Amino acid sequence: MSTTASDPLAALGSLPGVPDAVDSVRKAVDRVYGHRVMRRRSNEVTAEAALRGSRGSAALAGADWNLEEVRRRTDFSGEDEARMVGAALRLTAEAGQLLSIWRQSPLRVLARLHLVAAGGASPDDAVGRPRLAGESVDEPLIEAPLPGAEEVAGRLEGLSQLIIAGGSAPALVTAAVVHGELLALRPFGSHNGLVARTAERIVLIGSGLDPKSICPAEVGHAEQGRAAYVAAFEGYTAGTPEGMAAWIAHCGRSIELGVRESTAVCEALQRGAA
Repeated sequence: MSTTASDPLAALGSLPGVPDAVDSVRKAVDRVYGHRVMRRRSNEVTAEAALRGSRGSAALAGADWNLEEVRRRTDFSGEDEARMVGAALRLTAEAGQLLSIWRQSPLRVLARLHLVAAGGASPDDAVGRPRLAGESVDEPLIEAPLPGAEEVAGRLEGLSQLIIAGGSAPALVTAAVVHGELLALRPFGSHNGLVARTAERIVLIGSGLDPKSICPAEVGHAEQGRAAYVAAFEGYTAGTPEGMAAWIAHCGRSIELGVRESTAVCEALQRGAA
């Protein structure tokens, strides 16, 4: 992330096409929150959005399971794909518990997310802390150059300060930058994509855009496909206005697809089919 504006996130909100994306997302979210089912069965919609969002995030990480298999399965130990799906489910469940900490200590939340994703491995391992110089990263989907540990520490601190300071940037912009920056840094030895997408979810919930967590952007990221996800992310890493705008728009479209998914859930609940 590179910009010199006094409020860099707000400055990104004025890039060409971004205001339209922000407006489109806001209208889509408002529509699903206005659905009649949300007045009496919002908890069911939230639970289903969590399940579908977890499945989508795991799919991007290489564990592209059928939704019904995720719903049916109770044991997520064993093979790599099962552990990845289990990690995504744990992260989604944890996200809502960390909102009060996020604005005061984003780095503490990120460390907690990595610990949860890794399944509570020993603190003696490289779990729950940013990687040190010379430590490798297991993140096969993202092939961008890997920043060194010193750069990671500095940029994480900068991101943390932006979040703590707040500002006037739309939730979509902040969520997209948090997501993109964590993917670019890959600060942990593993599970960086899952952590980045969970952090995006936390921003959307905590900002008030999606307080009930019923608009799973992870669904949209998965639906647009891994190739589109990587291509949009390359725009972020390029750091150009066009690239940043394209990444933000991609994240906006993902939220809208998540809204469409939850709208379908609302319709099914209304028909008594779910």
